[in-house]
Amino acid sequence: MASSYNRKSRNMTAGMARAGNRAMLRAVGFQDEDFEKALVGVASADSDISPCNIHLGDMAQEAKGYLSQNGVKPVHFHSFVVTDGEAMGHEGMKCSLISRDTISDVIELSARGHQMDALLGIGGCDKTIPGTVLGLVQSDIPSLFLYGGTIKAGHYNGRAVDIVSAFEAVGARSAGIIDDQELYGIECHACPGAGACGGMYTANTMAAAMEAIGMSICGSASVPAVDPRRSELLERSSRALWGLIQKDIRPRDIMNQAAFYNAITVVCALGGSTNAVLHLMALADAAGVTLSLEDFGRISKATPIVTDMKPAGKYVMEDLDAVGGIPVVMKMLLDAGHLDGSCRTVEGSSIAENLQSVAVNLEGQEVLFPLSQPVRAQGPFVILKGNLAPEGAVLKTCGGELEIKHKGPARIFDNEDESLDAILNGRIKAGDVVVIRYEGPSGGPGMREMLSPTAALAGVGLQKKVALITDGRFSGGSHGIVIGHIAPEAQHGGPLALVKEGEIITIDSQKKMLSVAVEKRLLKERRTQWRAPPPKYQSGALAKYARHVGSASRGAITR
Repeated sequence: MASSYNRKSRNMTAGMARAGNRAMLRAVGFQDEDFEKALVGVASADSDISPCNIHLGDMAQEAKGYLSQNGVKPVHFHSFVVTDGEAMGHEGMKCSLISRDTISDVIELSARGHQMDALLGIGGCDKTIPGTVLGLVQSDIPSLFLYGGTIKAGHYNGRAVDIVSAFEAVGARSAGIIDDQELYGIECHACPGAGACGGMYTANTMAAAMEAIGMSICGSASVPAVDPRRSELLERSSRALWGLIQKDIRPRDIMNQAAFYNAITVVCALGGSTNAVLHLMALADAAGVTLSLEDFGRISKATPIVTDMKPAGKYVMEDLDAVGGIPVVMKMLLDAGHLDGSCRTVEGSSIAENLQSVAVNLEGQEVLFPLSQPVRAQGPFVILKGNLAPEGAVLKTCGGELEIKHKGPARIFDNEDESLDAILNGRIKAGDVVVIRYEGPSGGPGMREMLSPTAALAGVGLQKKVALITDGRFSGGSHGIVIGHIAPEAQHGGPLALVKEGEIITIDSQKKMLSVAVEKRLLKERRTQWRAPPPKYQSGALAKYARHVGSASRGAITR
């Protein structure tokens, strides 16, 4: 007789008509009693092509053991990964954002196709986190996410280095600041083992957001990949998922509007990646929650940055973990009234209940600062509008600067590759505004990250003297005067497509303005003469994505 917890899988395993289905499952080890248990899919993005994900298969197998102890039947399947650090700077980066939606589709199709009753998602890098959670939401069954963990810092010549150090070293070498031996040394020591990029880049930002939104267990986001505590996290996550199965609590029951506001608040307090804007908007859409660019601007303005984390600061995620991790940050924010403590979590308890025993002790460390004396009085995002961005754009504020004003001549590039060549060969000067267009969600396609050009600007010492604006997006490792997600994108006739070389562009964070000094009449005239360039791909996944993806101002969601 079936249990009450195999709500969906009984469609595949129960009754005389399903003898053939059961025969297939017996071939992979199912016994009579397994057909009466909840069928739990363990979706992991393991791959031996990247340090972020190389250990996730081992995590999945360990999780299966803990899940079995709770009386469910676990089965493992792969989502997949496109690794940003390796895809950066070439055609492969076009595949990165697309992979978010594909990962979601893989998980949803696997879960529906095999009538799974619940899901444990395991992801370890920029897109496997939002992509996995997006798949959990779309599957609409009890689900939980667990992060694979951050990489530990590398060390070279007595200083800590990481993946962004390697990208910035390319710019430094091109400017003659370092030699080939220094570049090679940084390259060889930047990534010492398993785990996602160590600063408050996109992976760590999104892991923290998933803990804050309630989809991951408390204290899981900051634990390094190689830390022995990971077994405890797997056991706790498995137990929490069993509780969700028993009560039939699903992601949409947890991810309400207040939970999204909590996630945005934590991202802002950490000085997190602008990619969180895209991913949280996509997740909100899937969860049926209304979220806008203005929500990010409003919350960022009200939330101080309390961590001194890379890329603008000194420290990495393992340093934050050593002083208490994300729970301490959340406890500080909760006590100050910045979080809604009533929001429920996958553990069956509320945010406030989870944080009740968390102690905040800021003595003897320089990673975490009190809200009364923050690293910055406001968060990392400013939403800009103007005649270059009617639907909006995202300014990632740099360093400790609250106010960013920059006015300079446009240096126009119709793709990322041309801009990088100009930077590395000394053709970009202080005061310029580098414009990289036709790299949006549809035009790229795939909205490439601009870590290579922004890191090159940093490497040659221009990151605060040159602005870079694009309808593409930025790595969490990018810093400087950088504006992305400009919408509408150039491929769809957005104003960015109409700007000409040398025209003066103004960026003003106080006025929340991004504009070009061209009369409205002239822009309108140029638009009538403009024709969209032909799609870069005529078939395959990239062509399909270009046809269906929406505006970055709404999360670059595919319909």
